[in-house]
Amino acid sequence: MGNLCCCIQVDQSTVAIRERFGKFDDVLQPGCHFLPWCLGSQLAGHLSLRVQQLDVRCETKTKDNVFVNVVASIQYRALANQASDAFYKLTNTKGQIQAYVFDVIRASVPRLNLDDVFEQKNEIAKAVEDELEKAMSTYGYEIVQTLIVDIEPDEHVKRAMNEINAAARLRLAANEKAEAEKILQIKRAEGEAESKYLSGLGIARQRQAIVDGLRDSVLGFSENVPGTSAKDVMDMVLVTQYFDTLKEIGAASKTSAVFIPHGPGAVRDVASQIREGLLQASSVS
Repeated sequence: MGNLCCCIQVDQSTVAIRERFGKFDDVLQPGCHFLPWCLGSQLAGHLSLRVQQLDVRCETKTKDNVFVNVVASIQYRALANQASDAFYKLTNTKGQIQAYVFDVIRASVPRLNLDDVFEQKNEIAKAVEDELEKAMSTYGYEIVQTLIVDIEPDEHVKRAMNEINAAARLRLAANEKAEAEKILQIKRAEGEAESKYLSGLGIARQRQAIVDGLRDSVLGFSENVPGTSAKDVMDMVLVTQYFDTLKEIGAASKTSAVFIPHGPGAVRDVASQIREGLLQASSVS
């Protein structure tokens, strides 16, 4: 009905290309326009000004000979002030963009190792965007943004990378565990050494206290009982210690049987043996 009335409607975010007798005449903006077809005017087509997206999957090889699929997402749109160039200069816009993306990616990725490709994907996207901006601006298109959305190595390569990463983490965990066990052993040894040192100090002090007590007992007994010598006092102390030892052996529930000579003469023999041992130790020192 619009064509019969020589009127057309152009939708929002769209422009129309008007020709007269097959030659470009004007770019029609959104709204209603008079198109006298009887005077040779005709509508050549419409051009969307909306942002469009093209996903390009490109297979290439890295510097370390790993084949990867790089997926680039290109967001572009036609410029309203260059609508005629965008409409007439290109017959396949998506094919043109795809060709430039292939060219840049296959020139950039082979110079990088696989790990560097993942680290420098933003630099690759910037290189693609710069090349597309320079090429497509002459055709009336603007490159809004370029993203490298995915880098897909071969499945076997991904599995190998995961195994390498897992092995490295297990090795690190083993080293940390060994270091922790080493620290525990060192601390345990230090604790045992400190415990033995303190135990030795306690025993030494105990023996010193026993010696001091015996000395005081001998001196006190000699002074209070006339006619006794230090030898008599030591014999009595040794006999007392002897009976205390027998008492402790008999009182213990898990003590094994101990056979020793026992009798009045045996007590004297024990005392003389202990005294002779002390005298020999004193003469040697």
